[in-house]
Amino acid sequence: MTENEITEIIIGCAIKVHKVLGSGLLESAYEECLFYELSQTNLSIEKQKPLPLIYESVRLECGYRADFVVENKVVIEIKSVESLNDIHLAQTLTYLKLSNCSVGLLINFNVLKLTQGLKRLVNNYKSSAALSDNSVSYAVK
Repeated sequence: MTENEITEIIIGCAIKVHKVLGSGLLESAYEECLFYELSQTNLSIEKQKPLPLIYESVRLECGYRADFVVENKVVIEIKSVESLNDIHLAQTLTYLKLSNCSVGLLINFNVLKLTQGLKRLVNNYKSSAALSDNSVSYAVK
């Protein structure tokens, strides 16, 4: 399954959750409901996946956790905030680099229409020595 097919399924599930719950709830509520919806699909989903940091060839367990990693290709970061800002994008990009996934979805459920709170990020940086190089390139769609 391609990243585009995976993200299409994820976004459909997120829209369903948002239509049922609306905005204004805690991030944890959206996370649990989205996990339930995603678990109804045939996708492989890892919830709260630990992401180690590699620093000078040393593997460090720093407590980074992606909300979801789907099919080892797509990272999902969930928010319930007034508005997304650069730090949320940076966090999702970091998770993309640490997981070596190619696509990230940053989803803010605290909006009137979910498409207003959705960012798709593409990681063009592939390396097992994550974060050891500053030549990171990405695209936000």
